Amino acid sequence: METATTAMPATAGAATAGRAPARRAFRTAKILVGTYGALGAVVLLTVVVLAATGHEVTSFMWGRSAGVLASAAVAYWLTVLAARGARWAYLRVRIISVVMPVVIVAIDLIPGALPVWFIAMQAVCALAIGATAFITNGSELRAAFPEGR
Repeated sequence: METATTAMPATAGAATAGRAPARRAFRTAKILVGTYGALGAVVLLTVVVLAATGHEVTSFMWGRSAGVLASAAVAYWLTVLAARGARWAYLRVRIISVVMPVVIVAIDLIPGALPVWFIAMQAVCALAIGATAFITNGSELRAAFPEGR
């Protein structure tokens, strides 16, 4: 028996998100968001190791790396829901995939706030989630979730 929290409403997106081009696009999007999460985990793990070995690690680095990992978890969850046909989740993935790379790069450009190695690792994260924007804003997925009303 399905509960109200797991049942997906019948929407136009639910019907068309199951088509082959949309499924392929979502598969690619999940891989890219998963890569974003894995890279975010590597950044956080690097900060943990550096802190454990006595190297200087700022609270800003802790917050940034944890924030990126948390945003990756949310983005992946939303991508999975969108692949199941949830238009609201699809719209949020589109927004996150465009906004996060800009935010990551903008914060990385604050002079002297972060070490170069950290900026480089965060930039690679931005590339992964930025690539997702091209998939989620592509014609296959926009056609799967036409504007309603």
